[in-house]
Amino acid sequence: MKKVIIIGCPGSGKSTFAKKLAEKSGLPLFHLDLLYWNSDKTTVSKEVFRERLNNILIKDEWIIDGNYGSTMELRISACDTVFFLDYDVDVCLSGINERKGKPRPDMPWIETEDDEEFLQFIRDYNTNSRPKVIELLNKYNDRDIAVFKNRNEAEQYINEIR
Repeated sequence: MKKVIIIGCPGSGKSTFAKKLAEKSGLPLFHLDLLYWNSDKTTVSKEVFRERLNNILIKDEWIIDGNYGSTMELRISACDTVFFLDYDVDVCLSGINERKGKPRPDMPWIETEDDEEFLQFIRDYNTNSRPKVIELLNKYNDRDIAVFKNRNEAEQYINEIR
C-alpha cells in the first residue's frame, strides 16, 4: 500500500479515515478539496486543479482523500489501493451536520450553514454517483479494494493496522 485513494459520499468520513490511515501508515496525505477550493469559496480552474493533482500522482507514495468524479478514473488507475466508504445516506447527512461550524484540515473554510444543492447531491449519491464508482471499481478490480459499509468496519480496519 503506497498509493491510496479514499472515496465515498460526502459526509461519510473520508477525511477522518484518511487522517487516521496517514498517521498509521506514514504515507503523505492530500485532500482534493484543498487542491480545488480557495478560502473565499471560489474554485481554481480545471487546468490548475488537474496540474495540482498530477503533481501528486507522480510521487512514489500518497493518500488522496476525495471524490471529484471528473478525476476519479485517473486516480483509480494510478493507485494500488482503494477504500470506498459505502455508507447509508442518513449516515452521510448526519456527518455533514456534525461537522458544521468546526474547523477541518481538509477544507479552507468553516462550513456554517446548509447548502441545499450539496445536501441534494448527498441524497442522490446512491442513485447518481455510486453506480459510476462501482463501475470503476469493477473495471480496476486488480487494485486492492476495501469497501466499508459502516463506520465500525472502517474503524476496525484502522485499529488493526500495526
